[in-house]
Amino acid sequence: MEQGVRNTPERTAFYAKIDRDNLSALWNVMDALITPEPRSACRPALWPFDTIRSYMLEAGGLVTAKEAERRVLILENPGLRGQSKITTSLYAGVQLVMPGEVAPSHRHSQSALRFVLEGSGAHTAVEGERILMQPGDFVITPSNAWHDHGNASSEPMFWLDGLDIPVVQFLDASFVERLAEDEQPLTVPDKDSFARYGHNLLPVDLKHSTKTSPILIYPYDHTREALEQMQRRNAWDPCHGLRMKYTNPVNGDYALPTIGAFIQLLPKGFSTSRYRSTDATVFVPVEGRGRSRIGDALFEWGPKDVFVVPSWCWATHEADEEAVLFSYSDRPIHEKLDLLREDRGNA
Repeated sequence: MEQGVRNTPERTAFYAKIDRDNLSALWNVMDALITPEPRSACRPALWPFDTIRSYMLEAGGLVTAKEAERRVLILENPGLRGQSKITTSLYAGVQLVMPGEVAPSHRHSQSALRFVLEGSGAHTAVEGERILMQPGDFVITPSNAWHDHGNASSEPMFWLDGLDIPVVQFLDASFVERLAEDEQPLTVPDKDSFARYGHNLLPVDLKHSTKTSPILIYPYDHTREALEQMQRRNAWDPCHGLRMKYTNPVNGDYALPTIGAFIQLLPKGFSTSRYRSTDATVFVPVEGRGRSRIGDALFEWGPKDVFVVPSWCWATHEADEEAVLFSYSDRPIHEKLDLLREDRGNA
């Protein structure tokens, strides 16, 4: 059976006529709108941290954190250049705060995560609470929460920013406000959110109306301890090794409503089975070295590098030594809209 509608002079004239009234024919674009499988412009890519770090330090000598508001280099997917996207729905950037600097306080509709790459002693302040950051810590900034960053240490501080900017932009729901002062008043004791919500305990009278976790920091030492304990059972998933998600203790959902964050452990010599899913995923090795085959591309990675697996793209990972990988994706959106699809290959 012949597919598609052939063009004729009469049909061409009809299309031109309806175009003047902002109409178009579905039958001419159906195949592009409803595809048999995802067709993403997102491409596999890797950004070596050493390269990013060098450029960031150069930027540190050119522009201050206050001038830039956020001194960040955006990781632009090679298939999505000029769009400030690492995947079609997610943003990624590496932020640098130099010793003595403050990145001024603001708040916005977009939800944000920070994954600390290098440095100790710097902080982010979120809704009046100062969060001291160490490498491997997973830190969240809820939507519309006041936040600023400072570095009282003697060394540069680097972290990965992950935001749902493309999602909020697509929904035309972006708002931003800036505080008159660079730093917000600190009104909450240090470590308060983790003390209240991070120990499998919740205040009995908790009234938490947002869909974001009340825990602002998930410290890496706690995360690593959990992985170490769990691996003693040798319960390895063939596609993921040992992979866990960061959760909201109030409802057991993801820590952020639009971004799922994960941590996984691959033992030395472990090679995963092929896996693909509809949620494009950004990975950051925390420990160890190895390689990932993503589609037809092969990437060698080490600590603090960043790489991306596009939607519905086959991927495998192999660890040369025990490796820990942090990752984030838009999986919460896929799950809530019943769009998530996975393929475990030969697993």
